[in-house]
Amino acid sequence: MGRAKPYAIPKREVWNAYKRVRANQGAAGVDGQTIADFEADLSNNLYKLWNRLSSGSYFPPPVRRVDIPKSDGKTRPLGIPTVADRIAQMVVKQHLEPRVEPRFHPNSYGYRPGKSALDAVGVARQRCWRYDWVLDLDIKAFFDSIEPDLLMRAVRQHTNCPWVLLYIERWLKAPVQMPDGSIVGRERGTPQGGVISPLLANLFLHYAFDRPCPNAWCRRPRAEPPA
Repeated sequence: MGRAKPYAIPKREVWNAYKRVRANQGAAGVDGQTIADFEADLSNNLYKLWNRLSSGSYFPPPVRRVDIPKSDGKTRPLGIPTVADRIAQMVVKQHLEPRVEPRFHPNSYGYRPGKSALDAVGVARQRCWRYDWVLDLDIKAFFDSIEPDLLMRAVRQHTNCPWVLLYIERWLKAPVQMPDGSIVGRERGTPQGGVISPLLANLFLHYAFDRPCPNAWCRRPRAEPPA
């Protein structure tokens, strides 16, 4: 008789993850494999991925970095995982997202299911009629600066699933392949462009801004600024 896998990950979860990744499309990672290439041997590729995830032997390959031009002349680093890695990340996301999403602040709109930038603009427009001031701030290089130990503490507040914790830690340590082909290790951050990264970023922000104390700043009544 075959030995049971260390981690009970249903094959159906891998299949559902593949369908979501396929719908999003996306470029090839460091292996050059496109979604069409992956689908050329779909059954075998999905089985191998499930087998490695279930056995604990899955290690993410390096993330391919591309630099996206910004309007100010600078660039934004974007990380592109391989197709198989995007599916693996989606498997973990499907497990974690239902556990953390309901806890996020109702006024949070970034990278959330059922919400969009247009929704945020609509709410901001309504509130602009009620207030004659606005706060605008930006966290410099946020995705690249997240402290992994603090992030894992936040993840453990919502799940003790061994394989979810194992693979998130491995993704946070996965190296980056630079445009010149060199491999660079990573000590912090979660690459912008990964499937799991937006959810992890929102979870980190939830504890940084929404949960420091019962009277968190974004829940306080809006006072008029001093004259």
